[in-house]
Amino acid sequence: MADCAPGSVPRINGLPEEIKHHYTAEIAEDLRIRHGAGRLELDRVQEIVRRHLPARPVKILDVGGASGVHTEWLLDDGHQVHLVDPLPMHVEQAHARLGGQTGFTAEVGDARALPAGDGMYDAVLLFGPLYHLTSRHHRVLAWREASRTVGPDGLVFGMGISRFASLIDGLARSFIFDSEFRSIVAEDLASGQHRNPTGRPEWFTTAYFHRPEELAEEAESAGLVVEALVAVEGLAAWLPGVAERWPDQADRKVILDAVRSVESEGSLLGASPHVITVGRVGPPTSGG
Repeated sequence: MADCAPGSVPRINGLPEEIKHHYTAEIAEDLRIRHGAGRLELDRVQEIVRRHLPARPVKILDVGGASGVHTEWLLDDGHQVHLVDPLPMHVEQAHARLGGQTGFTAEVGDARALPAGDGMYDAVLLFGPLYHLTSRHHRVLAWREASRTVGPDGLVFGMGISRFASLIDGLARSFIFDSEFRSIVAEDLASGQHRNPTGRPEWFTTAYFHRPEELAEEAESAGLVVEALVAVEGLAAWLPGVAERWPDQADRKVILDAVRSVESEGSLLGASPHVITVGRVGPPTSGG
C-alpha cells in the first residue's frame, strides 16, 4: 500500500509492485500459515481471537485477509465474515475456497478506506495491513477505519511484525553472515523500515517492523482502548525442534502452554515474530 503525504487521500489498491510480486509470485500465504511452522502462528491467532470474541455469532471484517485462512475458521465457528484484500488474486482464491458458504462475502479494498459503513461489524481483524503500511500516518488511518466500522464495545485486532524479527531470523537461519542481510537488519533496528533490495523472497518484502509498544500506541491514537498486547508465537518460532514436534498432539500442547505462559511478558514481547494488540471501541462520548 503505497505511501503518500500525510493528509492526502490514499489510492485504493496502492500496493507497491514488490509487495504485489511477493504475494503473487514468490510465496503462497495460504500454504505458509496452514502447514509446517506456520501452524504455530495460526493456532495462536485462533486462540487469542477466540478468547476475546463474544460467545455468540458476530459479524467480522477480515481486512487484508488474503485467501481466507482466518475467514475460514471464523466461518466454521458460526460467525459472518466479510473479507477485504487489496490483491484481486487473493479475493478470487477466497471465493474459490469459501464461495457459497453461509455468512461469507469478499471484495477488493484498501485498509485505509474500507468499503463498509459505520458500526456495521462487531470485530475487525487487521492481520497484514499493518505490516505493509510503512508510514505511521497510514497505519493509524487503518486503525481508525477499522474502529469506525465497529460499533461501541466492538473489537479491533491488529497484528504487527516485531522490530527484531530479521535479526533473530538471521541468527536462527544463518542469514546474518551475509553482508547484504546485515545491512537490512541494521535499517530494521534503526527505523523499523524493512527493505529488501536483493529480491530474495526468504528475506521478505517492503514492510514496517513494530516495537510492541508502538503497536499499542497506534491503536490508542486511533481512539481504541487497548485490552491486550500479546506475543503470538513467542520464542518458540525460532527454536530448533519445535516444528518437528508440532504434529504430536501432546508435544503441541506443551509448546502452546509454554508460549501462553509468557505471552504478555514485556521483556519477551519483541522476541516473538508477531505481536497482537486487541483494542476495544469505547462508548460514544456525550456533548459536542
